[in-house]
Amino acid sequence: MAIAAPEQLNLTEAPTWGSRTVDCFEKLEQIGEGTYGQVYMAKEIRTGEIVALKKIRMDNEREGFPITAIREIKILKKLHHENVINLKEIVTSPGPEKDEQGRPDGNKYKGGIYMVFEYMDHDLTGLADRPGMRFSVPQIKCYMKQLLTGLHYCHVNQVLHRDIKGSNLLIDNKGNLKLADFGLARSFSNDHNANLTNRVITLWYRPPELLLGTTKYGPAVDMWSVGCIFAELLHGKPIFPGKDEPEQLNKIFELCGAPDEVNWPGVSKIPWYNNFKPSRPLKRRLREVFRHFDRHALELLDKMLTLDPSQRISAKDALDAEYFWTDPLPCDPKSLPTYEASHEFQTKKKRQQQRQHEEAAKRQKLHHQQQHGRLPPVQQSGQGHPQMRPGPNPPLHASQPQVAGGPSHHYGKPHGPPAGPSRYPAGANPSGGYGHPTRGQGGAYGSGRYPPQGRGSQYGSGGMPAAGPRGGGGSSYGAGGSNYPPYGASGTGRGSNVNRNQQQYNWQQ
Repeated sequence: MAIAAPEQLNLTEAPTWGSRTVDCFEKLEQIGEGTYGQVYMAKEIRTGEIVALKKIRMDNEREGFPITAIREIKILKKLHHENVINLKEIVTSPGPEKDEQGRPDGNKYKGGIYMVFEYMDHDLTGLADRPGMRFSVPQIKCYMKQLLTGLHYCHVNQVLHRDIKGSNLLIDNKGNLKLADFGLARSFSNDHNANLTNRVITLWYRPPELLLGTTKYGPAVDMWSVGCIFAELLHGKPIFPGKDEPEQLNKIFELCGAPDEVNWPGVSKIPWYNNFKPSRPLKRRLREVFRHFDRHALELLDKMLTLDPSQRISAKDALDAEYFWTDPLPCDPKSLPTYEASHEFQTKKKRQQQRQHEEAAKRQKLHHQQQHGRLPPVQQSGQGHPQMRPGPNPPLHASQPQVAGGPSHHYGKPHGPPAGPSRYPAGANPSGGYGHPTRGQGGAYGSGRYPPQGRGSQYGSGGMPAAGPRGGGGSSYGAGGSNYPPYGASGTGRGSNVNRNQQQYNWQQ
């Protein structure tokens, strides 16, 4: 298969796509699952190459092949960049398939379609969720630079990603970061006159213009999501963990200030502005809340989280920010440490198993205490237990058999998951960790210590494509919080994504 040169569009068709079956691969392990499919780590039998197989779920489709998968395939076939995930081919399974328990998968089309991707060892959320994980400043700069480089390439080629979040950013053990899950991606025109749906981007990373109902937007929506990721890496937890749209807007306004015609000309004309505008004036507090951040980091973050999308910094300009050109410099990806494979789907599964084990141990301990806390039987004839009140005991009614004591019906009900180990130092609030939509509600902006700084080797000219004016320079396999998972297969946990009630919000494309 011929492919385009780096940073060029790949317009060459692959004649073999769809001609091979999934039997050419051996599934090794499931690494993702969501509404729109499952993702497996697999090995190509002939070559031994490790790949990621994303099965496109067909059983819920009423109108044939899913439109999200069509868009993802179409866009990924033409994009070719070292910070964008590589779609290798499409394979099929001609006959009925079975699930993990050996039951039919319910597919009325009696066959399956798989997208074959290059395998990546981690996603950013799964990696950050590892116990004790703490990213260094050069490491954060390295990841952010690759993210912005890949996104700049997409925007130059008029593609909006529309679902930037940690579980959609894949990382391999060579330190390379790639954008993945283009199921919500769309081509756009520079005039921004087309009506697009505002029901995109996972809630915690959704910009205010979409939450206020606009249907005309451009690359600035992706840059807001990048700003949320950047703050999350520096702060150690999500900064806008809203449970629904109104709460999400409130969290944004409390930190970034209330929008008005002065700081965001035209905002009053956005459809839902009058429904959600704050009832009292709110000052912008971003620089105050994150005053412990590095000066250049705070300056860049402030430009990314600008309320007015027309004033929000672009990916190209962000790559030229002083943050990436001052010590400590971004490290070379190859210098980063290697880690055991960690995708959000797997780390969440491990946490769930740990919680279940701890809850079972608690129940067993409580049951044991209750058994030994009962009154022992009478030791000698006519001698009661010393704790019993003296005097004759009333005889039991002949028709009432004595009931043996047993554990209370309350003990088996856990009162909530136990707190797990935190990867953040004392002083940062561990309650707002990754992968849970209700964590971190109290104390949204702690004063966690900024990661320790250390000078990294300069990385500007070698190995990264030229993107910024200075020549500087991206599991998504399936456990993000969106209904549109990385590689199309993620679970829940990072805030809700797309409301399936399309009529309520006048669903657009």
